[in-house]
Amino acid sequence: MRNVILRRWILLILCIPLGGNAGSISTTDIVSQTTSAALSCMRWMPVGICFWLRCSYFECSVETSIKVGHYQPDAVVSSYNELGGNPWTEIRSLLGAAQQSAANGLLSSLLSVPIDSAGNRTEGSYGNRDHRNLIFRETDVIGHPLGSLSGVLAGTGYLCESESTSFYPYFLSGLDALSWRMEIPEMFYTASLIPGLREIGDWPSQTWGGVYPRTGWTTQAEEPKAAAINAQRAGDIVTRDNQPHIYEQIEPSSSSDQRVWSPGALKEHDPTTGEWQMLLPKAESSCAVFGTNDLASANGWGGGRVDAGGDYAWNLWRPYQCCEREGQFFLIDINWIDYPP
Repeated sequence: MRNVILRRWILLILCIPLGGNAGSISTTDIVSQTTSAALSCMRWMPVGICFWLRCSYFECSVETSIKVGHYQPDAVVSSYNELGGNPWTEIRSLLGAAQQSAANGLLSSLLSVPIDSAGNRTEGSYGNRDHRNLIFRETDVIGHPLGSLSGVLAGTGYLCESESTSFYPYFLSGLDALSWRMEIPEMFYTASLIPGLREIGDWPSQTWGGVYPRTGWTTQAEEPKAAAINAQRAGDIVTRDNQPHIYEQIEPSSSSDQRVWSPGALKEHDPTTGEWQMLLPKAESSCAVFGTNDLASANGWGGGRVDAGGDYAWNLWRPYQCCEREGQFFLIDINWIDYPP
């Protein structure tokens, strides 16, 4: 069970205004950019009807409520260079030192790479090997600032309650240092050993890289794509249960006043499980999956998306369906259309 006191403490701290640095993004920026993308990414529509049984001491009746579907931003996923250096300024101020302390204090003696030099492109400094495309990055998944607001708006009956809690740290790679750096036990999964399984793209014609092993190491010449691979991996982890990582799953609340159909686990190249909106370094007002085929493009997908400091952030939008509770017992739902479309 999540620590309610911790949540309230996090929310209190994040209300303190903080200054931002170059290449950083603030909570205000995130909310503004999310709002600007709402028409493109939300895709709200009525999709069906729900039937409820309402009973009193003397009689029972069948009530109905509209069933709606829409995407909503569940999390901000950041991929960045320096341990504890999340580009989201409020999160960096609150959690950055804790990540550094945990990684350095508990695991630095066990790891084959320096804890304090993460995020650099390796240059073949060991054994005359040259891996200029091998990049390591930290990645965090934090509950979106508007996530908790959705619970308030859900009372209207026309919006679904998000499964995420605002500002809640679902995944911090600094605390998951053993798996995120050493690939244990990720390296032993079938998808980590056999090319073509769980690829971000249309393998074998083109691929950005594999979801597995779900670690901070990527072999990718384009830095924005490398960061996107890390974001996809972290999203894959937090939307599933019982993964061999230190994290918390984004999962439904047991106290919701709605009947909610969960978006389920995130799957690469599948917009019906979730889409991404870039926040940093290029503010975008549309959503899409990773893995675009850019072989015929002069600049490639990464053109115009390279950050000088190596900091990247995305909104993760996921599709929900829900209907307002109108009785003590849910009976059945009927969909007019398939959703997500």
